[in-house]
Amino acid sequence: MPHIIHRLSVCALLLGISCTDNAGRETGDSLALPGQPGRPFPNVPEIAPIGVRLDKYLDVPDGAKGPEIDAKKGCRTEKLGRGLYMVTDNSYQSMFMVYEAGVVVIDAPPSYVAKLNDAIAEVTRLPITHIVYSHSHADHIGGAGSLDLSHNPVIIAHDETKKLLMRDADPTRPVPTVSFQDDYSLEVGSQVLKLSYHGNGHEPGNIFIYAPEQETLMVVDVVFPGWMPFRRLAIAQDIPGWLSQVEEIEKMPFKKLVSGHVSRLGTREDVKMQVEFDADLKAAAGEALKSTPYVDGINPADMGNTWALVDDYTARVAGQCVTTLTRKWKSRLGGFDTFVWDNCYAMEQSLRVD
Repeated sequence: MPHIIHRLSVCALLLGISCTDNAGRETGDSLALPGQPGRPFPNVPEIAPIGVRLDKYLDVPDGAKGPEIDAKKGCRTEKLGRGLYMVTDNSYQSMFMVYEAGVVVIDAPPSYVAKLNDAIAEVTRLPITHIVYSHSHADHIGGAGSLDLSHNPVIIAHDETKKLLMRDADPTRPVPTVSFQDDYSLEVGSQVLKLSYHGNGHEPGNIFIYAPEQETLMVVDVVFPGWMPFRRLAIAQDIPGWLSQVEEIEKMPFKKLVSGHVSRLGTREDVKMQVEFDADLKAAAGEALKSTPYVDGINPADMGNTWALVDDYTARVAGQCVTTLTRKWKSRLGGFDTFVWDNCYAMEQSLRVD
């Protein structure tokens, strides 16, 4: 019987219908098992909640797609201007800049670091003399230790990134040899990179990297061109700061945006679209917080369980937020159904406590 109840409860959760057991009786609280799925929330969103496996995700809109990857190479290289190149496997993105005496590498994702070495070798035989870290996270710079370090490259990052890497003592992410607090101008030969810090958005130390001649801006884990932002707003430590950085990026003098993720370069229109989505997300979560009763339909036996009350309330708030966003954004953003619940949860919590 427990297995039958579990399957029927899941049926109700997924389909929003009344289910019956083998004897034809309608299931309900009288048959509920603690910790097992029960009756669905009212007005179940069209997009399945976290923890429910989808048989098929929504198709990715054409506008979110980038050029295909050569399967033999495993990544592609895109020229961004004189001596500046993006390397991507259509999931992660990094850059390198060639100047008269060497190469500056900007981030080194471990997922394709060997291919990054190959991509540089296809362009130049000059040595790597500098490495720039966008921030401390291993998925973006964890391949740095596998680059050609034979010429003892200068490693540049923000002060906060250096602190985090000294704490982590990870040999795959060598500690920066040069760090800065506000701004740093890297001038090598005839090439220039302007590095700047705009506060804790994604994480402390996450910097803006601007190539003025090439009109290219690299900011990682803040804008996701054509796509739903990664879960929990890219695990931002400071959500109001993260939101303000998206707006700040829109004001920067760039034509090409390297975002660290997804399958193509970003444009100013992509940033404007994310500003619009962020505003809609904030409004939807805010309205849901105001209009959703704190207690509604929960088992009376759980009234003394504070966490149960919060869990039930925030799930209903997130569900209303998801429903509101689905009407407008379902077909506009790649991966809408992957992280919309995560992002509604993140925004509602930020509005409650930040």
